[in-house]
Amino acid sequence: MIKKYENDKKEIISILEELYNNDIECVGSKEDALKYLCAKIEDEYLNERMQYFMNNLPNSQENKLASLYKEFCKEKKCDECPLSKYCNYNIKNKRRKFDKKAPTMIDLFCGAGGLSLGFTQAGFIVALANDIEECCIDTYSHNHPELPRKYVVCGDINNILKNVNKLKRFEKIDLVVGGPPCQGFSMANRQRIIDDPRNKLYKSYVKVVESVEPKFFLMENVKGMYSVAEQIKEDFERIGYKVSCRILNAKDFGIPQNRERLIFIGNNLEYNNEEIFNQIEKKSKLIPNFVLKDALYGLRKLEALQEKNATEKDTVNSGKKIEKNNTEELNEYLKIINENKKNRLIFNHKARYNNERDIEIFRRLNQGDKSDDPKIADIMPYKNRSDIFKDKYFKLENNKVCKTITAHMKFDCNMYIHPTQARGLTPREAARVQSYPDDYFFRGAYTKTYMQVGNSVPPLLGRTIAQVIKKYIRGDKQ
Repeated sequence: MIKKYENDKKEIISILEELYNNDIECVGSKEDALKYLCAKIEDEYLNERMQYFMNNLPNSQENKLASLYKEFCKEKKCDECPLSKYCNYNIKNKRRKFDKKAPTMIDLFCGAGGLSLGFTQAGFIVALANDIEECCIDTYSHNHPELPRKYVVCGDINNILKNVNKLKRFEKIDLVVGGPPCQGFSMANRQRIIDDPRNKLYKSYVKVVESVEPKFFLMENVKGMYSVAEQIKEDFERIGYKVSCRILNAKDFGIPQNRERLIFIGNNLEYNNEEIFNQIEKKSKLIPNFVLKDALYGLRKLEALQEKNATEKDTVNSGKKIEKNNTEELNEYLKIINENKKNRLIFNHKARYNNERDIEIFRRLNQGDKSDDPKIADIMPYKNRSDIFKDKYFKLENNKVCKTITAHMKFDCNMYIHPTQARGLTPREAARVQSYPDDYFFRGAYTKTYMQVGNSVPPLLGRTIAQVIKKYIRGDKQ
């Protein structure tokens, strides 16, 4: 059996190790659990994965599997089971039992799946997802197991464009979402951005919308794109869509982060998009405001990793990729992002490597301090270029919203220093700031988990937008 499933096996074993200790009493047999985990499903990858796990199962896991069966499988508590995203029985049921009347969507440039998550939480069902990054596709597929993997496509959007109507799961598509990168913002030569060769990804996004003809589309991008908003509206109006756009800030949607993004909404149903935006903003006012400490609530204290080139190493002090939840108590923010679910495990709560100098800088700084603070002047490595690097270090503030989470965190987290601990934010802490639930597991190399989180659309923002658009798709505008 191919060893590409070795990481999956290690993850399953880690979950079992964290759930159950070594002296648990045997309350059945491993076969009880395996008949669920390894149930036959119309998915070659999943069948091979669980067959590999079954054939390479250490004896030490037998009692743990039996306990898993007694606690979850026997009582059909699939939604509570920490192995539900690996379990063929559960995945098979989710793929069969979905709302056939649910609005359908395509997610282009899907990344780790934050926007899809928000929309599926609001009742949408994904027909096709695409991204060019393998680690993003891995994370997306794992956390959206209800979508068969053949509809989660890794590759260039231009290849998708050629076959989009064959690749999608459903014939009728209600919505296309995505955030195509656009490079040509200059208005100097008045060239339309759809004709700028640097913007071929944007052009392909427009062509997908034209080919699929959804009732709605939603496009997300940096607020700097507002300078060419009128051109973008013209591009979509040319293919039959009325379009409006607004800059929305995540902090206004219950997300403890100052994150401004430009959102375009278009439809071909003659609806007033300005009224749709008004309803979205009206709905946002019903969500409480939260700050950074709300997102960090309950996560155990960690120390910076001090061993070089050991990012994949789990330690008690610096954290683990998979570990038992320190507390099952939820504050109001966690109730919202976890949809009231109490998770037995925490994923991706691992501190990154820092040298002694940086750790000392982290210790000296108070919340809100940055690189030009006199307390670190004697050890500040960039003091001769303070005009450029004044924000190279920044200690986050517990009682304020977090600064914008970005993909730069894959390089270092010096601009995202934990407010009370001498280290940068972990991927899990950054994911919470982005409103991801605790059971959303970011896969791939450690530094790439930061990239996936930083490039995401916050799921809670997506959920709020989706709730409004869904009503319009169904003709219920009230």
